[in-house]
Amino acid sequence: MARIAGVDLPREKKIEIGLTYIFGIGRKTAQKILASTGVSSMQRVRDLNDADLNKLRQEIERNHRVEGALRTEVAMNIKRLMDIGCYRGFRHRRGLPMRGQRTRTNARTRKGPRKAAAALKK
Repeated sequence: MARIAGVDLPREKKIEIGLTYIFGIGRKTAQKILASTGVSSMQRVRDLNDADLNKLRQEIERNHRVEGALRTEVAMNIKRLMDIGCYRGFRHRRGLPMRGQRTRTNARTRKGPRKAAAALKK
């Protein structure tokens, strides 16, 4: 079982895809990490040896902010927007889309399930 940055990578996937299971690493970042460490992107996670895993761990720890540190940074950025009272912070606080999308229709992901009209009249 390959464990990097506190995440168990799926054994059957190729390492390029497996790295994307770590919060903060997408396909492009995974490709850059593999290129800088010299690990083949065609290898499966189960086929990696300890030396390759250590190279990947060190590269990610040294040069990339992932998992807990990244989640904390994102949460602090959103909290800062809410504290200064800017438009985006206001939209975050109300649970509405903050990038200019319409809300008269759609926006159900941010607004949550519809409320019954009778409940709103009372």
